[in-house]
Amino acid sequence: MNITNVSLLCSVSTAVAIVLSFITLIVGVGAGIGVYATIIYKKTKSNKAKANQILEDAYAQAEKIKKEQVEQTNKEINLLKSTFEQENKERREESKRNEERLYAREELLNKRESSLEKKNEELENAKQRVQNQIQALNSKENALDEMQQSIVKELEKVSAMSQEEARQVIIDRYAEEAKIDAVKLAKEIEDKAKEEADKKAKNIITLAIQKCAVDNTSEVTTSVVTLPSEEMKGRIIGREGRNIRALEAATGVDFIVDDTPEAITLSGFDPVRREIARIALEKLILDGRIHPTRIEELVQKAQKDVEDSIKEAGENACFDADIHNIHPEIVKVLGRLKYRTSYGQNVLNHSLEVCYIAGMLAAEVGANEKVARRGGLLHDLGKAVDHEVEGTHVSIGVELARKYKESEAVIHCIEAHHNDVEPKTLEAVIVQAADAISSARPGARRESIENYIKRLQDLENIANSFKGVDKTYAIQAGREIRVMVKPEQISDDEAQVLAHDIAKEIEAKLEYPGHIKVNVIRESRFSDTAK
Repeated sequence: MNITNVSLLCSVSTAVAIVLSFITLIVGVGAGIGVYATIIYKKTKSNKAKANQILEDAYAQAEKIKKEQVEQTNKEINLLKSTFEQENKERREESKRNEERLYAREELLNKRESSLEKKNEELENAKQRVQNQIQALNSKENALDEMQQSIVKELEKVSAMSQEEARQVIIDRYAEEAKIDAVKLAKEIEDKAKEEADKKAKNIITLAIQKCAVDNTSEVTTSVVTLPSEEMKGRIIGREGRNIRALEAATGVDFIVDDTPEAITLSGFDPVRREIARIALEKLILDGRIHPTRIEELVQKAQKDVEDSIKEAGENACFDADIHNIHPEIVKVLGRLKYRTSYGQNVLNHSLEVCYIAGMLAAEVGANEKVARRGGLLHDLGKAVDHEVEGTHVSIGVELARKYKESEAVIHCIEAHHNDVEPKTLEAVIVQAADAISSARPGARRESIENYIKRLQDLENIANSFKGVDKTYAIQAGREIRVMVKPEQISDDEAQVLAHDIAKEIEAKLEYPGHIKVNVIRESRFSDTAK
């Protein structure tokens, strides 16, 4: 076999193999398609069965829902129907009740109408009767007027008084009664107001006084210097009195050398100069060298010591009062009050006391505490120089405060504390009250026996000037006055009026610290003898 045949045989074999492979492929694909078609058919059949089942279930569910919905709708329709029937029934009942009420009201109106007609008839009858009575009364009134005129004429003949005079007597009598009633009412209102005001004021003032305890020193216009021996009097007088003349010339104070053993009295109205003279004399006594040159040196030293003491006293007062930003000149003037007294009361201590009390009162009543304290401390500022400058201590103090730029509120407190001007601020009233508290409390001040006796006499004279007063006694150091009246001239009601009038007269004519109580006593005594 040659190569060509072999090649041909190989080619045929290969073609056959390819054909067989293709046929096998086609058969395999066909078989696969058949199997897939079978699977698809089965799935389609199964899905169709499921779809039919779902449709059947959906139809059944829809039928069920439809049935439930129909039932629900029927229920709602029945409910609405029953509600409508109930409301309709209620409306019919309400309409029936309204008709009954309207019918009853109509009957009531008919009855009222008939009743009003009867009342109108009765009113007409009553009106007629009233008119008849008015006519009768007018006729009686005319008759009474005629009778009254005749009686008045008869009374005028009998009493020998005209009608106007009789009317005036009656008016005077009723005016007196009205005055008594008015005084009683005013007394009741005043007592009630005083009771309430006194209670509150006492609480505030007691609290202020309890918190304030300032010592007061008693001084007069003279100072006494104790000497180590009687021989020292001669040395102080000096040859032909040159030493004592030098002392008086340098200090401006009178040196009184009398029979008082081992003592010399310094007399002068200027307390600062008197203090300088006292210190200088004590230094001279200790030094032993007493001659005009040495006197001038020691007086100058004493003057510087007193000035330092004055400045220190003013600064301490401001510090104790807790008041700052005061002009240095005012501080010096304030310190001079350390050597000034008023009725035996040290004025600087009094000013501090007024400052404390005014501050506490202001805090209690809600006023400006700083203004009240400052006004209280400076209210007697003018007393430090009132013996050097012309004018009252109030006007001097106002001038000093205005000169050194104190506030108008503080200046007003100073000028109003003795009522030189009417107080216009609450702080000014508080300073005025604090000044009265500090001055009028027992033991704070002393006065001369002449002034004391004169005040008691003035009190008794005022009371004795009233009609019906029998005896008058001023007691309790002039803080109470007892008035004995004649019982046959003064009644009990008139005694009450008399007490009120005496109190007003005392307020108008006298100046005094604190209060004066007026007691009017009416006593009736009857006696007989058994035989």
